[in-house]
Amino acid sequence: MAKMSDKPIAVVTGVGPGLGAALARRFARDYAVAINARGAGYLKELADELRAGGATVMEAPADIGDRAQVEAAFALIRERLGPPDLLLYNAGTGTWGNIVEITPEQFEATWRVNAFGAFLSAKAVAPDMIARGRGVMLFTGATAGVKAGPRSAAFGPGKFAMRGLAQSLARDLGPKGIHVAWINVDGAIDAPRIRARYPQIKPDDMLKPEAIAETYWHLAHQDRSAWTMELEVRPFTEKF
Repeated sequence: MAKMSDKPIAVVTGVGPGLGAALARRFARDYAVAINARGAGYLKELADELRAGGATVMEAPADIGDRAQVEAAFALIRERLGPPDLLLYNAGTGTWGNIVEITPEQFEATWRVNAFGAFLSAKAVAPDMIARGRGVMLFTGATAGVKAGPRSAAFGPGKFAMRGLAQSLARDLGPKGIHVAWINVDGAIDAPRIRARYPQIKPDDMLKPEAIAETYWHLAHQDRSAWTMELEVRPFTEKF
């Protein structure tokens, strides 16, 4: 099958109408973009929007915590677009509760999306990046990956595991020319789901997805003499 584009290739996982969409829009200006989420509905809507603006976009629906689905999705991306130059691992989910409230099933589901899916995705793109001697992997973290609260019995361990994976990857792959970074998104992202759940929240108290996406763009294109491994973004009103 002929490749869809000669542009460098970016994969964005966990795409919804928030940060995932903002990342896809930002990187689609200069990359051929494969966008992933569990459901195909929003992916098609966003892909149609981006294609209308002249972007090269491929929809790659898959459950990011399912090994077979992830391997199949990345195989299709390589077939249709080529080996990815950039992985933006933005998938994340969590059930809030303490150790008494969280079920084993909820813990495992949270771990699968935040940690196992990150491992599977990194493993899918690493060999080609190593062979080329260049590449970028950026992982969307959260404050729970630095300090887990009492109701983060599932979410905290998942984000801690993702952060640990990113640290290990950075130490292994950095000397091979691959930039790995973990971003602590410290606050609520301005997205429809957040506004619906917290109608009292003020705009200044939320992070704008487009602003976060600009930070990811900067990280992805840093000179290798001054790479960032961990970075925090937060609204100016956030207390920390």
